[in-house]
Amino acid sequence: MKTTRRTFFRLGGAAAGIAAFNIVPARVWGNRAPSGKIVLGMIGLGGMGKVNLDAFLGLDDAVVRAVCDVNRDKRADAKARVDRHYGNRGCDTVSDFRELCARPDIDAVMIATPDHSHARIGIAAAQAGKDIYGETPFTHTLEEGGELLRAVTQNRRVWQTGSWQRSQTPFRKAVAAVRGGRIGRVARVEIGLPGGGRGPDLRGACARPPEGLDWQAWLGPAPACAYPGVCDFHWRWVSAWGGGILADWIGHHGDIALWGAGKEAEDPVSVAGRGAYPQDGLYDTATAFRYRCAYRDGLELTVADGGQLEKGVGVRWIGRDGSWVWVTRGALEASGPDVLAGAEDSAPGVSAGLHRDFIDCVRMRRTTLAPAEAAFRAARLGQLGDRAMRARAWG
Repeated sequence: MKTTRRTFFRLGGAAAGIAAFNIVPARVWGNRAPSGKIVLGMIGLGGMGKVNLDAFLGLDDAVVRAVCDVNRDKRADAKARVDRHYGNRGCDTVSDFRELCARPDIDAVMIATPDHSHARIGIAAAQAGKDIYGETPFTHTLEEGGELLRAVTQNRRVWQTGSWQRSQTPFRKAVAAVRGGRIGRVARVEIGLPGGGRGPDLRGACARPPEGLDWQAWLGPAPACAYPGVCDFHWRWVSAWGGGILADWIGHHGDIALWGAGKEAEDPVSVAGRGAYPQDGLYDTATAFRYRCAYRDGLELTVADGGQLEKGVGVRWIGRDGSWVWVTRGALEASGPDVLAGAEDSAPGVSAGLHRDFIDCVRMRRTTLAPAEAAFRAARLGQLGDRAMRARAWG
């Protein structure tokens, strides 16, 4: 994509040539018999990595055989959790994701590393024939997104995104109502995300990486730099490693918005907006933002930190006649009682949870509840907005 220092971007065909995911016939199972357990490797063992690890440990037809992290203590903790669960010492620890991906005994991997490593690890896993459970966002940059999606589709890998909301009844019900025509043709979509986001004061921070952390391996494909005094969690406020609140949440509410509007396979034709970006120190991701996306059929989609939208954080689809559906974590509302009545009966995608769905789809070679292209489009929605806003930022 050609980038200009303008707020207005003309976009088109960015993902041209990327095939839709195909259901793979049983002959490609190889040694993975339908009756056997799916063997997993865990890559990235911080917050969501531990959540995912515990979820997979709870499935009887899956087994965790290896854990991988560039932090020695996180590897040791994860191994202890796995060994304690199975009552043995059969879990291996690995510091390099490439070693784990090369293992023929691993069927699938979970990736929950900082954003800047998502693409590199995902591509390596797909090329090694591993199915993938990957946390949001799909990738850190626009350019990486197409590369990862091609690796997943061309290698016929099952991909599940950690977009938890897709497995929850209120979100499925909202999407079913909108896609079912309860508000007529959608004219506008509002996506409210949390605002703010900045790490702790680094004055006086330790200049040495935590003991047991391989800092160069943690940086991976990111620009080389000395340890700045922070990495765990707060990496997300540094644009070289993450995308701030916008990247954290666009893969959730943005994904739901596109799902309901039927835009999971389409980019906007233009993006314009402004954001507030810190001008001092290490942290440089947007703390406030608002941008507008226009689609070829006339649909308008606004992404903003929740304080700028009437309904706040969540997703609202608005029909041409003014009727609407709004959903967020913990609430589901509509412009009238008839809009949502019975919508749950036709809700797309029935799941006992993303982890259960992933293992079932790996076994049966079918598309997951949160597939790769949907995650690709949601991440792009945030990346396009960030690129547009940086051309015309305030603050």
